[in-house]
Amino acid sequence: MTLTIGILRERLAGETRVASVPDVVKKYKALGAAVCVETQAGSACYLSDEDFGADAVAMNAAQVFSTAQVLLTVQPPCLDDINTMVPGTVLIGSLAPYASRERIEALKTRNITAFATELIPRISRAQSMDTLSSQAAVSGYLTVLIAANHCPKFFPMLTYAAGTIRPARVLVIGAGVAGLQAIATAKRLGAIVEGYDVRPETREQIESLGAKFVDTGVSAAGSGGYARELTDEEKTQQADKLGRAVANADVLITTAAIPGRRSPLIISAAIIAGMKPGAVVVDMAAEGGGNCAGTEAGQTIKVGNVTIIGAVNLPAQMPVHASEMFAKNLYNFISPFIKDSVLNLDWSDEVLAGACLTRDGQLMHEGVKKVFGEI
Repeated sequence: MTLTIGILRERLAGETRVASVPDVVKKYKALGAAVCVETQAGSACYLSDEDFGADAVAMNAAQVFSTAQVLLTVQPPCLDDINTMVPGTVLIGSLAPYASRERIEALKTRNITAFATELIPRISRAQSMDTLSSQAAVSGYLTVLIAANHCPKFFPMLTYAAGTIRPARVLVIGAGVAGLQAIATAKRLGAIVEGYDVRPETREQIESLGAKFVDTGVSAAGSGGYARELTDEEKTQQADKLGRAVANADVLITTAAIPGRRSPLIISAAIIAGMKPGAVVVDMAAEGGGNCAGTEAGQTIKVGNVTIIGAVNLPAQMPVHASEMFAKNLYNFISPFIKDSVLNLDWSDEVLAGACLTRDGQLMHEGVKKVFGEI
């Protein structure tokens, strides 16, 4: 039987991305797969059903669920949608694996083979499949534009008839994909940029983008490319050195997040109180609780004379390119296992096995088991 891949319309309020786009659908077709798309799945990112053309048949949700053996999604499906899926369906997308025990139980009960792209191993071979990185790049770029829009100063140095305006100072905390993109974007806008990360190997990356590295003397390299949690003594030392850098900044961007755990609180209320009047904070870790005291997810608030923006789901604000990037990631993940119009999953493949959330009615991922226990 010819493999059919279904593209779902996103249900989450404010989500404008779509899990695949016409150019990538053509690639699935070239592999011999059939493609169906839920009606209006791409409308929020300016793709009509007609834009998919003859390569993808537009259907209502019930038809997609009953027809497709593989379902592609950006956000985790709701419980009603999971309970509508045909048992044995393969589900691929950003499934927020650490967020909901109930969703995992539903996937198990329905016998869905679910792959959460957040769980893809962080190895070189998997970089082209990594939705976290691609969407973080979008977020890092947008964060700087948001900060510049709220900042009461020019980012670049400006010379005019009466003299010269000094450039704004931007401090970026966290030098992952989002942080490095933020640093690069702020530099392009002409700001004086500093960067900080507890992982010492990021110093060279920060400096290669033209930013100054803030050295606090704290090193916290962890496993899997993430930082470990700091000790109380290290947190005190970090706060002291960072507090001085933050006090000089016109814009502070924080990006530190740990999958499955609360975002580390890096910037205390006392540090916020010491910032310049008119300073802007954009907290990219707001969905995980925030890196800054006072952050409210999805809200822009004033704390004294400082503006704190709790940024959430930034890629949905740039859905055209964000969807294109996401779609290519999913294609690179699943396409090696499509041959002669048939899906053959190779469970010896470390990327495939590492990204598997549920299979055969079981929770498969050890990291998720540590959070929820044996479900």
